[in-house]
Amino acid sequence: MIAYSSSDRRLERSLASLRGLAVGDALGSRFFVPANYALLQRNEVPEGPWRWTDDTEMASSVLAVLAAHHRIDQDVLAHAFATHHDQEREYGASVDRLLGRLRDGGDWRALAATQFKGQGSWGNGAAMRVAPIGAWYADDPEQATHQAEISAYPTHQHREAVVGAMAVAAASAIVAGSDRPPAPDALLGAVIDLIPRSAVGAGLRRARDMLDYSDVATVAAVLGCGRRTTAHDTVPFALWSAARNLADFEAAFWSTVRVGGDMDTTCAIAGGVLAAGAAGAPPEAWVEQTEALPDWLPTAVA
Repeated sequence: MIAYSSSDRRLERSLASLRGLAVGDALGSRFFVPANYALLQRNEVPEGPWRWTDDTEMASSVLAVLAAHHRIDQDVLAHAFATHHDQEREYGASVDRLLGRLRDGGDWRALAATQFKGQGSWGNGAAMRVAPIGAWYADDPEQATHQAEISAYPTHQHREAVVGAMAVAAASAIVAGSDRPPAPDALLGAVIDLIPRSAVGAGLRRARDMLDYSDVATVAAVLGCGRRTTAHDTVPFALWSAARNLADFEAAFWSTVRVGGDMDTTCAIAGGVLAAGAAGAPPEAWVEQTEALPDWLPTAVA
């Protein structure tokens, strides 16, 4: 493990992860456009610029809170989500309403707890935004999972959504803290060991058992690919795809996007995990075609 824990290195790693997340998010979202279906079959990217969605906007708030407070402060994070909420960024309807109510002075604790008849949301929104947390805590994957858990609650309070976020942050931390890409089974095994028993965990166990499958469509049929936008229908497949391609961002992207589903989110998760490690950086040409990160992001740690 590489234990570079200075604040500047933490921010550098987390920004790299966020850029990978943004590329995956922005490019993945372009393949919802029917005119681009033919390009997908040829592994060709559409013309830029590519505009990112709520995945990147919320992940940027997560990183801004880390840079300012060196941990996740839930009240500050909820305020950041509400302040930077742009309805044009393709938010889900329930989170859209929740953030609007937060701006009107609502308490996130009460609002998030009453989602979906008191069950809390089990959507993939908490998982899509946390890869930079893992990169920040590259020297401490357990702390990465803890901070990811904390970060989920302002919007997602169902156990599966929370564990999904923990799993993505754990994967990102392990990748960021390794001097070379870990073996796929070792990565998924380490993530499984760091999270509670759950449907997400069961999905990751199936994902580990399917690492030698070359038919991505079959894997997505078993694991899910975000079509139901739940954490347990999204995270196992996204991490399966990332684990198999840790040193090849392009291969991971095409593997992830090809099966459809919630493509911006699965590609954001995989992209954020890969880019947390130096070997998994996105192609520079893709970064150049992706919309720039928000100008309110910090350039230094407080």
